Amino acid sequence: MTYTKTVPQSVQWNETHIKLLDQTKLPLETVFIDLFSIEDVWESITTLKVRGAPAIGITAAFGLALSAQGYEVTSLDEFKERLLKDKEYLASSRPTAVNLIWALNRLVASIEASKSVNEAKTTLVHEAIRIQAEDEGVCRQIGENALTLFKDGFNVLTICNAGSIATARYGTALAPFHLAAQHGMNLSVYASETRPVLQGARLTTWELLQSGVDVTLITDNMAAHTILEKGIDAIIVGADRITANGDTANKIGTFNLAVLAKTFGIPFYVAAPLSTFDVTLESGKEIPIEERNPEEVTHLGGVRVAPEGVKVYNPAFDVTPNELITAIITEKGILQGDLRAEIHKVFEK
Repeated sequence: MTYTKTVPQSVQWNETHIKLLDQTKLPLETVFIDLFSIEDVWESITTLKVRGAPAIGITAAFGLALSAQGYEVTSLDEFKERLLKDKEYLASSRPTAVNLIWALNRLVASIEASKSVNEAKTTLVHEAIRIQAEDEGVCRQIGENALTLFKDGFNVLTICNAGSIATARYGTALAPFHLAAQHGMNLSVYASETRPVLQGARLTTWELLQSGVDVTLITDNMAAHTILEKGIDAIIVGADRITANGDTANKIGTFNLAVLAKTFGIPFYVAAPLSTFDVTLESGKEIPIEERNPEEVTHLGGVRVAPEGVKVYNPAFDVTPNELITAIITEKGILQGDLRAEIHKVFEK
């Protein structure tokens, strides 16, 4: 198969609707779907047609702006009341990814100075577009910062998909790989499959192949052996929420890799924009962990692989404690050492 060596994009605003890459169809089909209502947006987030904290936030922002265009009201107070209801509805779609709430709150705040309903409608669209454009710039800067930690020829392990299709473009944990390919730097990526929904197998490998990156797929339980036998130099992951002390929630299985990194004495990096930090929470113990449908575990490709009646525990995320994190790579620089103190410095400015 021939790849175009381009960095893919998953969310597009088209004035009357949102065009969305359906990530549940990858890698077998590249299908874009059109979202015309807030219910379409909620369903797309819940069913993982769009996933990745920044992309969820961008889609929700466009979804809220899209819904507001249809409000047939003349009172600004009534407009804001309906907007708040829609915001709460969209916020219920995924409880762990903080970018979702952050983007929705930012949209609501953007119309505080609006003098009319029409001005508010226009402002919401412009703010959602601004969020997407800012995220692309942020992701590129995260990638450039991360590249300073890697050397030509490095072997790097990652999990899930913290990539271009999970953000506006470039991604967080995958951003350095896309940029390395553009700069002619050779990095070899080992992508963990990421059970039970296989974001690593289905999405990360597809995305990196599109961009011309050297990528190798492994199953989740091959990680320790791969680190040893393939000489993994570093592990880099994304994040769905980072607390005030640096504890990080990410896709289930991330904590495992952090423990392995400590065992093997290799760096464990988290790449995330500042919008993923939730400094209102002191530690990872306060992060709500979403539990998903048991069928994600009992079935594979729609086929049952576990016996009827078996109990299932299916948390979507785990929390990596700050002491296992070598550094957090943000658009404003690399945070390392005393993560609580470093995070405090960033957010007190």
